[in-house]
Amino acid sequence: MRLCFGEETRSYFVPRRTGSIQQPAAQTMAGPEQSQQQQQVEEKAEQLDDAEMALQGINLLLNNGFKESDELFRRYRTQSPLMSFGASFVSFLNAIMTFEEEKMQTACDDLRTTEKLCESDSAGVIETIRNKIKKSMDSQRSGVVVVDRLQRQIIVADCQVYLAVLSFVKQELSAYIKGGWILRKAWKMYNKCHSDISQLQEACQRRPSLHQESPPTDNANHNTPVENCVTAEALDRLKGSVSFGYGLFHLCISMVPPHLLKIINLLGFPGDRLQGLSSLMYASESKDMKAPLATLALLWYHTVVLPFFALDGSDTHEGLQEAKAILQRKSVVYPNSSLFMFFKGRVHRLECHINSALACFHDALELASDQREIQHVCLYEIGWCSMIEMSFEDAFRSFERLKNESRWSQCYYAYLTGVCQGASGDLDGASGVFKEVQKLFKRKNNQIEQFAVKRAERLRKISPTRELCILGIIEVLYLWKALPNCSSSKLQIMNQVLQSLDEGSCRGLKHLLLGAIHKCHGNMRDAVQSFQLAARDEYGRQINSYVQPYAVYELGCILLAKPETVGKGRSLLLQAKEDFTNYDFENRLHVRIHSALASLKEVVPQ
Repeated sequence: MRLCFGEETRSYFVPRRTGSIQQPAAQTMAGPEQSQQQQQVEEKAEQLDDAEMALQGINLLLNNGFKESDELFRRYRTQSPLMSFGASFVSFLNAIMTFEEEKMQTACDDLRTTEKLCESDSAGVIETIRNKIKKSMDSQRSGVVVVDRLQRQIIVADCQVYLAVLSFVKQELSAYIKGGWILRKAWKMYNKCHSDISQLQEACQRRPSLHQESPPTDNANHNTPVENCVTAEALDRLKGSVSFGYGLFHLCISMVPPHLLKIINLLGFPGDRLQGLSSLMYASESKDMKAPLATLALLWYHTVVLPFFALDGSDTHEGLQEAKAILQRKSVVYPNSSLFMFFKGRVHRLECHINSALACFHDALELASDQREIQHVCLYEIGWCSMIEMSFEDAFRSFERLKNESRWSQCYYAYLTGVCQGASGDLDGASGVFKEVQKLFKRKNNQIEQFAVKRAERLRKISPTRELCILGIIEVLYLWKALPNCSSSKLQIMNQVLQSLDEGSCRGLKHLLLGAIHKCHGNMRDAVQSFQLAARDEYGRQINSYVQPYAVYELGCILLAKPETVGKGRSLLLQAKEDFTNYDFENRLHVRIHSALASLKEVVPQ
């Protein structure tokens, strides 16, 4: 990747403090290309404004230069709030990808250090700005003050969001409460900054004639001053900066289920999905350091979140087209990025091009040779694609490696390892792995781990068969909405395996999965029949507690597709939401029901 730098600095950015800078010892570069990148950045450091250098640091990170990016930000972190935030963000990213306590504490410390740096001179933000502008006779200095103050406020809000995320990871009630109030404070700051910047931009647009008549007085950057002596380019970058957090807030909260929305509304958070997407798109096209992060957020939404919660295939298809367009636009900037290669694999997987998806994930795995955490994400997808293809031995190898290496959920990975091992025919090995699952059960309030423990314990007690292990694989493919990614031939094989099962306790689960397979084939009549059988199953309710509410939800979704049965479909969705409690993956189903009802309101206004 070639790093392009301007010939001159832009005067609207906060100039770095002068003085000697402590140079850390050189670290070993990951390769000649990254060495060249690092050298280019360092040679031009004194010519760069901090906003441009911060953007280049993030780009370096996304092009597999994690260590080099970290070194660059830390070298200049005391010289400007932006570089301090860059260093803290790299620290935060490292923490959430590893979940290691020591790294999480380091990230908290770094984020608080950045907060203190920004708050050291930031009392009374907008009011202070206006007072200083009135008192100042130096228009250029006034412009710098405006940018500096707004930038500091946005960074403080960003730091508070990341501190809240680190607090939530602890999964304790007190941590949730603390994190909620931190987010409330951050949202108010985002909202205020977004409003102020938008007002400045509007004022700029209302005075075009004045700009044309007034000759430019800033010979350093050749930008025409706008409202309050801030350049249009500076306002665009600041709008991009605040739009990242502003957009993420809207997008994430728009997907929260109703029973949690009551709490969120008390905290004062909104949730407009379209506003969120619009803001993230604006941020991704800006020149701010968070532009690449906004691009990743959009790819995450279109290739991970939307397919997981979407009501039908139309929204998913639309999202995939947008994701492909983003990947195409950014291919020149990130030609060898393991993260962008990962999202390319996600697109292929969702388009049912599993071999192409596997090729992308293997390429990303190789590109991320020095990034263990990204390797683990790629291994996870390789395992899932292998299950979709019913290549059980390949899936077993991926999940076994995750079980041994990952610090996230060894319990969950152990269960997937066991069912894949059993499905490949090694029943003795699978039995041994199922015994490990209970020992690896650490996060007692985690629904995924609770599910894995219950399933492993049951398979261990009844002695697993190959068919029961394949049933376990089909079940997780259904719960994670991966069955639509399976080919017709693989779905037919799964159908045959399910039809051969005669275990009484699995009868309801069997019909639920058969209904899902019929739905993938477009055979709605048989799908409805299977879902109705699953919804009426009482015998296996204690073992498979989620089957009935999920079956009712599936029936509701099918009926929503026909205008003459929309009312009945809506009633079934409400029944699934209100008549069942305390079952596996309850929150997950509530989010899907919320998404379905929200989509219905868009089509048929209530």
